[in-house]
Amino acid sequence: MGKSSDLEKVETYEVVTTGQTEGDRCVNMSNALIRAGQGLSLAEKRLMASAVAMLDSMRTPRHGECPVVRISAADYAETFDLDINTAYEQLQSGAENLYHRSIVIFEPSYKRGSKKIGDKGTITRMRWVGRASYQEKEGWVELAFWHEVVPHLMGLRKQFTTYKLQQASALRSIYSWRLLELLMRFKDTGWAQYSIEDFCQSMNASEKQKADFAAIRRKIIEPAVKELMEKDGWLIEWKPIKAGRKVTDIKFTFLKNPQQQLQF
Repeated sequence: MGKSSDLEKVETYEVVTTGQTEGDRCVNMSNALIRAGQGLSLAEKRLMASAVAMLDSMRTPRHGECPVVRISAADYAETFDLDINTAYEQLQSGAENLYHRSIVIFEPSYKRGSKKIGDKGTITRMRWVGRASYQEKEGWVELAFWHEVVPHLMGLRKQFTTYKLQQASALRSIYSWRLLELLMRFKDTGWAQYSIEDFCQSMNASEKQKADFAAIRRKIIEPAVKELMEKDGWLIEWKPIKAGRKVTDIKFTFLKNPQQQLQF
């Protein structure tokens, strides 16, 4: 007989949570996953973050474990301040779309050991979920995480980012949410600097935007900074860093505004 595939060894188990509401839970992801192109719309990001926040990020998963989480329309509506019909619609579309969404991780060639291998790096794609189910009459979504993404969500001891789901619940832009994650990665230092390539990948910027920094500024950075300052109580300054006339990096300096209450 041939060797069994990894998929045949996958073990699913249902996650049971008690006590906390979705808004009180924390979203925990490896820094590699935070920096990756996540490929999600705002509604899909809400659903995925709600699912991630249900996991026990400190528990080391067994090999091949695939956590299964269930999210109800009522909890989803309460967390994101939506009417129940909108919650039903977002859960249904989210369940339909998430199965086809990919995480894109780019590893530059110069980081693979001491020797540079070629001019291009390695691009890895993986799924968020291996199964997504929606129960229309009862109004819930059930997601089974893809086994290769689980180590980026559980058993986290170092090099990971954490933030409360409630911090992002009022945001209305996927760019604002992704910028929040990129900043929270460096919350202990109060500043973050990303190469323009890494930033564009994390934001899933279009090829047209990548070729025009003015478009990145106008469509992505400025609206995201504005929303985080207004809705999550941040003071944020940013500047492009140039080599000659070309923008190579973006630097953010940030702290919580002590005079502003969170707006939810």
